[in-house]
Amino acid sequence: MKKNKAEKELPTYMLMLEGALREESWGNLDSSGAFQKPIHGHSLLLLLLLASGAETFRICAFNAQRLTLAKVAREPVLDTLVKILARCDIMVLQEVVDSSDSAIPLLLRELNRFGDSGPYASHSSLLLGRSTYKEKYVYLYRSHEAEVQDSYMYDDQDDLFTREPFVCWFSLRSKVLPSLVLVPLHTTPKAVETELNALYDVFLDASGRWQTKDVILLGDFNADCASLTKKRLDNLVLRTQAGFHWAIADGVDTTVRASTHCTYDRIVLHGEHLQSLLRGAAAFDFPQSFGLTEQEALNISDHYPVEVDLVLSRAVHGVQPPCLATLWLSLLLPLLASQLGLVA
Repeated sequence: MKKNKAEKELPTYMLMLEGALREESWGNLDSSGAFQKPIHGHSLLLLLLLASGAETFRICAFNAQRLTLAKVAREPVLDTLVKILARCDIMVLQEVVDSSDSAIPLLLRELNRFGDSGPYASHSSLLLGRSTYKEKYVYLYRSHEAEVQDSYMYDDQDDLFTREPFVCWFSLRSKVLPSLVLVPLHTTPKAVETELNALYDVFLDASGRWQTKDVILLGDFNADCASLTKKRLDNLVLRTQAGFHWAIADGVDTTVRASTHCTYDRIVLHGEHLQSLLRGAAAFDFPQSFGLTEQEALNISDHYPVEVDLVLSRAVHGVQPPCLATLWLSLLLPLLASQLGLVA
């Protein structure tokens, strides 16, 4: 599974290309997924800026659907999970149900062998739940890009959450965004509205504790379809209060099954400064990206990971872009321009 540096640079910059094109393509797709109108030159300009050294930081959330040691130990599952995780600077895993405490170390070991983007570290909650069925929240993060400064389990005195948020304050190696608070939540479908309204109180608690407005709420909110109607969704405190941006918008399918189309998984950004750094947001269709059948994908999860990309810095004096990535971009841009209808 080990990849060398040259093999890794191209996927990283292709992901930047994906984000640059996605930014202008939102709302520009017909029902078949084709562009209704051509993408214009400023997307190409953004891409060239990326190639010249703009730094992005990707934050992801993924319901890994009952992640156990037995599941992680299956090689096809492990390989795919590692490829998913390696795309993210911080990943919040949900539905980690491993009671042996062995699944995450195995996942970390293989992740740190994959390419040269690590090392990764982990930070985990206790097992949470009201019955014998319990889950953990697990943060996996690039330890040379982010560091856990503090964390706590929300004090759910009224027992509103089945799995109370495990809140984490990260310091980042960025002058643009030196720190960030993440608040994950996996709701139970029977109490989505109650839990999401209570999530606002968690936001207030976390932002007050660390005196910050830069907060991201993320996870499998079950915030769609039969679990939460559009009217009830729009009446949530997190919708009616100013300052919150739902980066994963209504209508984005975050489910693997072809028979479902629900926006269960969400990422919500708070703070004008944080929102100004947002470059893109999406559900990552890993079956399509990795050439998996639906059944093969369901062996991984019935959810797509969701992600946001933040622009944290630009190249400074003396910093040169990676030569291999720049070469590949120069070769691929004309082809992409002709295929995607890019115009000046």
